Amino acid sequence: MVVSRDWQEVSVLECILGGLHIECDVQSQPERAQAKLEKSKIDALIVDCDLSGSDRFLRNLQQNFHFPLNTPLVVMSGPRLRPDLDATGALFSFQKPISVEQAVRTLSAARNLILHGRLRYHRQTIDVPVSLSCGQKQRLQADLLNLSQGGIGVHLGRDLDVRQPLQLSFKLPGTRYTVKASGEIAWTDKQGNAGIRFLDVPERLQKSLQLWLAQQYFAQ
Repeated sequence: MVVSRDWQEVSVLECILGGLHIECDVQSQPERAQAKLEKSKIDALIVDCDLSGSDRFLRNLQQNFHFPLNTPLVVMSGPRLRPDLDATGALFSFQKPISVEQAVRTLSAARNLILHGRLRYHRQTIDVPVSLSCGQKQRLQADLLNLSQGGIGVHLGRDLDVRQPLQLSFKLPGTRYTVKASGEIAWTDKQGNAGIRFLDVPERLQKSLQLWLAQQYFAQ
């Protein structure tokens, strides 16, 4: 989302964002931008600090639980009103008139953060068996429903009431890797479904898991 009514600069941003394959939603009034943020999710935000009401808008962002802290925030302004990045909470800034070279560099960095955030929380649907064990006595077989960098969703067909760490093992489809890690129950429901949060994944295997998830994400 771009919050500005400086249409000359907005047109430059739209051109650059289009080249980076990022859709651009322009809001000319901070109040309308605030209302839209409370109803919809965005990947990044660019705010024109020369726009009346932008200072209040930026303050509200830092107090608003609807705006995720990891969402890249970029501020821009004319030479007479250079914003304090710490005060705005922004990660990046650039000065108007916008330098295309600087804007491409800044927005490319923001795009990398967007992709990193998407991949971090991306949950890939998957259908393979997974083995769960708790100590030496309790061993269970379950269906793996989805996979993310942080954990898995499984279906057991029965209640899973385990309070101590689990050991889990499953084959990563299309690879020779077997994921073996420890985890803990994050949630369960009455239909036999459960979410398991990873506690420990070897570094080499973690990189393989991240790469596999990225491949699935970009193949969609």
